[in-house]
Amino acid sequence: MFFLETAILLFVGSFILTYLTIPKIIGVVEHKRLMDDPDHRSSHKSRTPTLGGIAFFYCLIFSLFFIKDRAENLEFIYIIPGLTILFIVGLKDDMVVLSPGSKLIAQVIAIAFILVNDSFGIESLNGFLNIYEIPYYLYLVIGGFLMLTIINSYNLIDGIDGLASIVGIVIMVIYTTIFYLSKEYFFALIAITMNACLMAFFGFNVSSNKKIFMGDTGSLIVGFVISILTLKFLALEPSAYGKGELPFLLENAPLIAISILIVPLFDTARVFTIRIANKKGPFSPDRNHVHHILIDFWGLSHKQASFIIGCFNIIFVVLFIILGSKAKNTGMVIMLVSVVIFLAYIFFRYNYNFTTLKQKILLKRKLDALKGKKETAPEKNKKK
Repeated sequence: MFFLETAILLFVGSFILTYLTIPKIIGVVEHKRLMDDPDHRSSHKSRTPTLGGIAFFYCLIFSLFFIKDRAENLEFIYIIPGLTILFIVGLKDDMVVLSPGSKLIAQVIAIAFILVNDSFGIESLNGFLNIYEIPYYLYLVIGGFLMLTIINSYNLIDGIDGLASIVGIVIMVIYTTIFYLSKEYFFALIAITMNACLMAFFGFNVSSNKKIFMGDTGSLIVGFVISILTLKFLALEPSAYGKGELPFLLENAPLIAISILIVPLFDTARVFTIRIANKKGPFSPDRNHVHHILIDFWGLSHKQASFIIGCFNIIFVVLFIILGSKAKNTGMVIMLVSVVIFLAYIFFRYNYNFTTLKQKILLKRKLDALKGKKETAPEKNKKK
């Protein structure tokens, strides 16, 4: 009962705090002219305020102060420096663009604070692909790579209105449930706080007159929190499954984690592959993301594309949790690979370099315009 009361107060407080302060951030950003200017690959057409992630930072800091007693291994002491580093780097990147190398160094430093805490140590994969014990140095490599991948993957999906918020909300709801059932209440409360921030932010992000982007300030922070929760999930000991009611086998935890993060991981892997195949850097900007394809080629709005991707994420996770309750991980790996190959095949015909992609988008728009003129012509003739 105490957890429920704390969770409700934390959620309501974080939601209200974020909801009330974002308009203030919008006002300051507009006054100081720190808005995001659209370019040739932007999905928005007008100058839009950014830095919405500022609200995420101080809400998380406040929540860590109130729930610090729930941290059995003083995890909050290790989380705060990492959050602060990424907040400063994201803030600077939103105002003065930083190089990918500078952001990568900052991310490595922030991640280092997490990896040195024993609470996040992955000592075993509990039989996943017959892997049990993991040496400490290998854990550092795996944990570091995992967190870097998640942070940058989430950062890359923040390309259209509502998508990063919806995907983040889905992930936070799932992790809240997992950590509540495994009685890891500190991490469940962190997920609840982040969820409240994203829900409050979502309304502004899809608004027509009070729009704001979370920017790198927000996406780096949210990605960092997701990476922390993922690492902790993989570090859960067998006793956590015994005292809780997790609806899947312990050995299937890595696959469940992948299913939770399927949207950012698949999109990033696909985009990086296309960029490298086109002899470009993996972080070079383009409009080859899945959400761009849904908008540019399938004619969906931002809200429609975000909703479809969010629903896919939920369905995919539920499916793997159901399978993970009984199926062996070998069969689930085969299924995961099959699904990824199938999705890659569907989007294979959209594997264009930027020049070709831009030409096809312009051609499609011209054809739509011509169709519109043909449809309006008969109406004009009738009026005459």
